[in-house]
Amino acid sequence: MNATPSALLLTALRHASLVLFVTIIAVFGALAPKFLTADNAINVLIQSTPTGIVAVGMTFVLLTAGVDLSVGAIMFLSAAIAGKMLAAGQPLPLALGAMLATGLGFGAINAFFITRLRIAPFIVTLALLFVGRGLALTITQTRAMNLPDRFLQLGSARVAGVPLPLVVLGAVLLVAHVVLMRTPFGRQIYALGNHPANARKAGIRTQRILATVYLISGLCAALGGILSLAQLGAVSPKFGEAYEFKAIAAAVLGGTSLFGGRGAVFPGTLLGAVLIQSIESGLVILNADPYLYPVITAAVIFLAVLTDSTRHTLLARLNRRRIRQELPT
Repeated sequence: MNATPSALLLTALRHASLVLFVTIIAVFGALAPKFLTADNAINVLIQSTPTGIVAVGMTFVLLTAGVDLSVGAIMFLSAAIAGKMLAAGQPLPLALGAMLATGLGFGAINAFFITRLRIAPFIVTLALLFVGRGLALTITQTRAMNLPDRFLQLGSARVAGVPLPLVVLGAVLLVAHVVLMRTPFGRQIYALGNHPANARKAGIRTQRILATVYLISGLCAALGGILSLAQLGAVSPKFGEAYEFKAIAAAVLGGTSLFGGRGAVFPGTLLGAVLIQSIESGLVILNADPYLYPVITAAVIFLAVLTDSTRHTLLARLNRRRIRQELPT
């Protein structure tokens, strides 16, 4: 009898992102009919691709009960390096490769300090957030850099009629989903997040798993930076700012737990990224006060964390209750 309300609440919390998404669509659609048009829906999907890709990498990290606060700085630093290379006349493929290499490099630094020196992920990635942004500001001299048209063409290009950013996001989601759900590596990530001690006893090389997820996160951050840069066409001093929080919010809203061991990139993380972008797009269409945007974003992040915390508490309570019921009398 007592378990039924908790179980119902847990079910509602598991589908909170879907309920919130439908609510947001209904509210903005009622306030601004333009929000429900097909053109706006496509624009929302395209604009959500950078957040979605960064959030995919963040999902891998969160599944191990870690966190990566350096993703926004990686986006900024890789964009600054690419901007300088293109301004110097370097070919576009080389600049793109440098961006991806920067993401992998920062991911490797995170992995080294976390796995070798056993420093808490929060501390390591927070430090690299400041280091990365500081280096990027030094490279750009805190001035905006306009990129050549050939970079902007990446954002407007199409593959078989589908916008290139959506193709890239779809490919990343497909690979990530298959890795997490269909490979031993994916199962080991969930095992590590659920119970690190048991994972080590089972022979899982936990340090290697941890190192790999931070490499994945760094690579996804750089790739998200490429797509964001292709849409904006310029590197500003605030490029990539607060993306770490948007990525965390997207993953958690999609059902990934901050406590590790539970979550999925599809449809969870994707839905979370589209939800966040839908809110931003709706506020723009309504001509809302721009100073309210951070407040709304903060509210979404708080709701995501509160939902996950409540869900985690209920799961722990239900598990304890089930164990007590299974004990011999």
